[in-house]
Amino acid sequence: MTTFLFDGPETAPLTILLAHGAGAPMDSASMAATAKALAAAGFRVARFEFHYMAARRYGHRKPPPRAETVNPEYIKAIADLRAKGVKGPLIIGGKSMGGRVASMIADETFAEGKIAGLLCLGYPFHPPAKPTQLRTKHLAGLKTPTLICQGTRDEFGTPDEVATYDLSDRIEMLWLEDGDHDLKPRKSISGFSTADHLRTVADAVKAWTERIVR
Repeated sequence: MTTFLFDGPETAPLTILLAHGAGAPMDSASMAATAKALAAAGFRVARFEFHYMAARRYGHRKPPPRAETVNPEYIKAIADLRAKGVKGPLIIGGKSMGGRVASMIADETFAEGKIAGLLCLGYPFHPPAKPTQLRTKHLAGLKTPTLICQGTRDEFGTPDEVATYDLSDRIEMLWLEDGDHDLKPRKSISGFSTADHLRTVADAVKAWTERIVR
């Protein structure tokens, strides 16, 4: 059974399932702050870890695997979340690699009626400094309603780069001024704090879900 961390009210009408990025666990400061911001907006948020990350808690240091190899783990997490009694509409997604993995199983699970949408926080459109190694092929025909929240300073995909990609019209972009890959801005430059950006994300997710979930 998948282990989850929960935030937000059990009575929330909608649940968001989030996976972590490649290098940090589900209880990292960034993941925790994001979950709390979404919970404050009225969502039930569940976080989980892929096996390689969970193994690190027991001293087994494993490198991140190829993203597609953990697709079955994400599908199992959805089933395990339902087995725990979580009902109602479900949004899947995650931070960086977690969001990428969710995007690869989104259409399959959406077509089966298991999810209502996809939320990606800092999507890794390409590795840093390798703008031609795109991870976008499957995004061109994506049918699942999708919201990608991206910092304008994200080295995995900037506004100018993303504007040139062939992306499905089901994908909406939320750009966060001066945010890095963790959506963190430089307050002295942008005037925004990370907390400001996370509130913006939570408000945007709330408005987006109200449009896509009937």
